[in-house]
Amino acid sequence: MNPILLKSGQKSSASLIVNGKTVATKDVREYYRDIDTLQPAVKEAFEYLNKRYDCVVAEGAGSPVELNLMDKDLSNIYIATEFNTKIILVADIEKGGVFASIWGVYNLLPKQLRENVIGVIVNKFRGDLTLFDEGIRIIEEEFNIPVLGVLPYLAFNLGFEDSQSLMNYKQISNPDAKRIAVIAYPTMSNYNDFEALIANPDISLEFIQHNINLEGFDQIILPGSKLVMKDLTWLKESGLFRQLQTLKTDILGICGGYQMMFNNIIDNHAIEAEKPTTMQGLGFIDDDILFQKEKIVKTDNYKLFGKEIKGFEIHHGISKKYPLSYEQANIKGTFVHGLFDDEEFEEYKRETINHFVKEMKSRLDVEKILNSVC
Repeated sequence: MNPILLKSGQKSSASLIVNGKTVATKDVREYYRDIDTLQPAVKEAFEYLNKRYDCVVAEGAGSPVELNLMDKDLSNIYIATEFNTKIILVADIEKGGVFASIWGVYNLLPKQLRENVIGVIVNKFRGDLTLFDEGIRIIEEEFNIPVLGVLPYLAFNLGFEDSQSLMNYKQISNPDAKRIAVIAYPTMSNYNDFEALIANPDISLEFIQHNINLEGFDQIILPGSKLVMKDLTWLKESGLFRQLQTLKTDILGICGGYQMMFNNIIDNHAIEAEKPTTMQGLGFIDDDILFQKEKIVKTDNYKLFGKEIKGFEIHHGISKKYPLSYEQANIKGTFVHGLFDDEEFEEYKRETINHFVKEMKSRLDVEKILNSVC
């Protein structure tokens, strides 16, 4: 969904993905040097939405006042300046220093953008909201910035954006729940694969970041990976690789994790490595993974492991013998994401989102926001 996406690569390099297509591999200096050439893609995406909808919310990323990088900031400064948007500051009180954050960001914004700020939302407040009444007075009277709402912290186990947000999940499981371990290697990806498992009270999900004993789990999942060979190296260095090879527990690999299950991963085109490389896999599946230049990106309806799945694929690696999935004894794997989603989970998502929206809406001055921006 991003008009521009940076996917981390070797050392300081990253794959530059524009409108869903990888166009180049650049290091940080090259990316910033060529930043002006990317502005048209951002502009086109905003204009496309602006023509079709009454109101567009352009979510920023990080701080908008990193002074040494403001001329290179596409998601905050460029959008706000190019389209003269109204601005809502969102301050994370959970991290502390919320007053300094609000005052500092507001006063470091360029004058034109400062005049477009309609207010601030204080996010992730824990405890009695009335304890911040004096804080609201300070922000509104002394900072002269309207407070549009103070939002309570609520666990929301959907739409995980990164590994940090994933680790903040909350799960209530039954005492006899099935114990599932997800191996959380450094560049684990596609966190949404596990939303349905977190929502299921009959499953107790744990993310494993160290070489602990895995024998007590009912199933092990090797998830997707942004950099399969890097994460495979981490498995070996951590000691989990050798432990996985001797386990009799059910092991499921998804996309990158599936690729790790093969005899070898062969990167002749240096997709992930600095030069053509072959790396030994777990050896569960009697074939090799070949990295191809063009990434497979598709959505489809699949029949996998006895069930119908509406899923998607996004991977460089291919297997000639097992192009979609593999299942034998305690080993299962597939390139397909969305394996655990079903109608029951879709209903759970609807209920969760509706409850969350209702709660947040009751805490926000929605009328003031709409009158200011639309």
